[in-house]
Amino acid sequence: MPKSTSVKVSSEIETSIGFPKHALHSKEADRLEALRNYQVLDTPSEAAFDNLVRLASYICGTPMSMMSFIDDKRQWIKACNVEFDVKEVDRNFTFCQYALQIDDVFEVPDAQKDPLFQHYPSVVNDPNVRFYAGAALITPDGQALGTICTIDTEPRQLTAQQRDALRILAKEAVTHLELRRARLQLEQESQKLDGLIRMANDAAQSMFMGSRNEIFVKQEHRLIRVHTEDIRYVEALGDYVNIYTSRERYTVYSTMKELETKLPAREFARIHRKYIVCLDRIMAIEGDSVQVDVGRPQDRQSPTLIPIGNSYKSILLSRLNLI
Repeated sequence: MPKSTSVKVSSEIETSIGFPKHALHSKEADRLEALRNYQVLDTPSEAAFDNLVRLASYICGTPMSMMSFIDDKRQWIKACNVEFDVKEVDRNFTFCQYALQIDDVFEVPDAQKDPLFQHYPSVVNDPNVRFYAGAALITPDGQALGTICTIDTEPRQLTAQQRDALRILAKEAVTHLELRRARLQLEQESQKLDGLIRMANDAAQSMFMGSRNEIFVKQEHRLIRVHTEDIRYVEALGDYVNIYTSRERYTVYSTMKELETKLPAREFARIHRKYIVCLDRIMAIEGDSVQVDVGRPQDRQSPTLIPIGNSYKSILLSRLNLI
């Protein structure tokens, strides 16, 4: 790549490449909005991105590589393969701001001989940049968020294979960004749904303080209303509980203690650290177990037996009408 390429590209940018100023400002506003939607600025290091910059250095044979994002006034460094004291630099003194503007690898063979970059602090002072090559991180919507770049303190030029590898690494970085954003969105939606469940249960609890005859449970991103009169028994299962009704089983993320407070106390009893049963559904007590009517005709020939914990037995018996 000839030395004049970086000067030519930057001069085209500085003359707005024929676009009116208001169009450029609109495009930059869209780009910045896209960047913030990825929620990646000022976040801790992540192995996926650290590995990509290490690969960039291995492939290009350079001592330093990094992945960074360009905000309105700064370049913020997400990953770097060497210890770097600063996490952000003034956007006006970055190579990456120019790499952001083109669809191909932006390469500066010798920054000390390039009039555009020879007075940059990073060229004059530590780390004494001579060579730079960067590929833009372009989203599926066409927004350039930042770059993955590789740097050397000696002049050089990439081979065609190395430039191609840098393009591939940039696309791989965007793929990780997309997956990261999707995961964050799922987590946020899950938190919202959990909040709705809490609100719904709190509302139900306040409306039916006397009888509390229904609860809401989350099943596959849906809120399902379950009438407590239809619940046969509840079973603890690690961090989850199974709620058995006459028709089906619901598995929800909760604790037995939390669920116990939402069920009508006069209708349900804790009979074991792992079980809560509906008193009206107890058909028989056999030794240290209770037989529960689960309401499904196909199950009545093999009754459901639930163990009674020693510390719960006397409380259970006291609540039953014994003759």
